[in-house]
Amino acid sequence: MSSVLDETLAAIRPVDPAAVRAARERHGRLTKPPGSLGALEDLSVRLAGLAGVCPPPLPEPAAVAVFAGDHGVHAQRVSPWPQEVTAQMVANFLAGGAVVNAMARQVGADVVVVVDVGVAAEVPAGPGLVSRNVRRGTADLTAGPAMARADALRAMEIGIEVANDLIAAGNRCLLTGDMGIANTTASAALIAAFTHADPVAVTGRGTGIDDDMHRRKIEVVRRALALHLPDPADPIGVLAAVGGLEHAALAGFMLGAAARKVPVILDGVIACSAALAAKALAPDSVAAMVAGHRSVEPGAAIALDALGLRPLVDLDLRLGEGSGATLALPLVQSAVRVLREVATFDSAGVTDQTPTAVFCC
Repeated sequence: MSSVLDETLAAIRPVDPAAVRAARERHGRLTKPPGSLGALEDLSVRLAGLAGVCPPPLPEPAAVAVFAGDHGVHAQRVSPWPQEVTAQMVANFLAGGAVVNAMARQVGADVVVVVDVGVAAEVPAGPGLVSRNVRRGTADLTAGPAMARADALRAMEIGIEVANDLIAAGNRCLLTGDMGIANTTASAALIAAFTHADPVAVTGRGTGIDDDMHRRKIEVVRRALALHLPDPADPIGVLAAVGGLEHAALAGFMLGAAARKVPVILDGVIACSAALAAKALAPDSVAAMVAGHRSVEPGAAIALDALGLRPLVDLDLRLGEGSGATLALPLVQSAVRVLREVATFDSAGVTDQTPTAVFCC
């Protein structure tokens, strides 16, 4: 492994049990019935454990990093969209005209960076672009490895470096975004490799393909797995064999956040598949991960189950870009704000859990 990855993995620690206990005890003293905020209480407790302090820091300001890369498997006709759309959408992100830009503005995630980690076309330099192209797209994973192991490692390093830079700039919550035509095919292969799920169960319709293309996509995933026999005990090897450059960079991004004890909100199936690689490298990294939403891509639910994460939003989204992660950001911030700002029964002079106590629904 690289020194950057080694150092990052070495810095990832389990959650602090004392902070977890303190957060649970504090929730029991707040002016609300115990457990009444459901998943938000569980999330705030976990974030306290991640930070090692109760209450945890507010997860703001927040930054979205959109990792972009192209895929050689596009040649297998698994997407109705031409490959040049990847670079065109990068330009749209940089101009502020994409869905993720609008949603980020709405929730106050003012920093949106676009990382060219593997776009096939030349992307002109401009504000907001991080030009770190490892190679001009991956190779066709049905004909050979998607990339060299060194390429996967370099992309992971880039993800770690982007996370470190955003945190050093003062951001206290990171959000994943992605762009890459045909990247749901690579995601399905990654999820199948890490979970041993059948390709039929993890392969969805991506940007809206017809039945014929969907059958072809499932067969492509099946062929790739049969060709490479990826070993989940070698996550970097799995990424190199069937993943994308943006998948590897996203996995590094998550590991970088975990090493710095900063929460990272996962978007859809692309991020969830990358998270499986991060977990395989550092199981404790999952403590930093927040499932922003449940994508309608079937592989996303399987990946979330394998990660042990409960999505905060379920709105039949399948766009990517970081859209679902941005929608979840206010929920993550609210979870922490409750633990930090809500009065206790003692401080508010409210009777605690007596038979006559009445709470509105």
